[in-house]
Amino acid sequence: MSFELLLLISVVAGFIGAMSGMGGGVVLIPVLTLLGMDIKHAIAISIVSVIATSSGSASAYVRDGITNLKVGMFLEMFTIVGAIVGAAITLISAQAPLFIIFGVVLLGSWLTLLLRSNEGWHPVEHQDRFSKWLQLEGQYYDQASHETIAYKGRRAYFGGPLMFGAGLIAGLLGIGAGALKVLIHDLVMGLPPKVSTTTSNLIIGVTALAGTSVYLAAGMIDPALAAPVIIGIVAGAFAGTRLLVRLTNQAVRIFFLIVLAILGIEMIARGVGIIP
Repeated sequence: MSFELLLLISVVAGFIGAMSGMGGGVVLIPVLTLLGMDIKHAIAISIVSVIATSSGSASAYVRDGITNLKVGMFLEMFTIVGAIVGAAITLISAQAPLFIIFGVVLLGSWLTLLLRSNEGWHPVEHQDRFSKWLQLEGQYYDQASHETIAYKGRRAYFGGPLMFGAGLIAGLLGIGAGALKVLIHDLVMGLPPKVSTTTSNLIIGVTALAGTSVYLAAGMIDPALAAPVIIGIVAGAFAGTRLLVRLTNQAVRIFFLIVLAILGIEMIARGVGIIP
């Protein structure tokens, strides 16, 4: 695979990853496997790219005041452990189940968001004691609506354990599991969509770093492939962040749904042999 082609793919993956909060691996893995790369090596390369995506976009979101650092730091404790366990499972797994699991995770996330797509975000009125003790709240200026959005997080006692599962998927599939993290932020903890997406970008980098350590120790990361991936992912991520802050929450959700549906179907088809 040429340097130029891999760079181009990575730019697109980084852009979509930053826009959706899912991480560039959601695009990168399907494309690399379609071009003939073994899925385990694609996962290993992808999880490195997730670190780059997070680095490229999370810093901008923190600067813009949208990311909630307290939420991110609390949940990272759970995702790190999950990522290490998930990466270890991938090393001993067959390839076909990985394709199917990848697709099922994406389509499950798509279905959950679709069922709620007509529901607008509503601020949490009553915050539980644990979430209040952790000070999981904040505010940010929304450039699309030209108003300051104040919010409170809730049910941190559910969010933490669920994030272990998201970290497990991240390490298993090399995708950062931003899709699951956004869902947990949105549906369980009651965060606004933009805060969900931007905080997810922060968490996925730390999660991916934990998973990368496992793949690196197993010798599955090729530096010659990782270099153009990292360059492209960072460039695409910066472009994605500049667009996201100007979109409405509903537009971000629609974009998220479209990407999940296309890639989920494609990966399941690969797993069951419909697409060779």
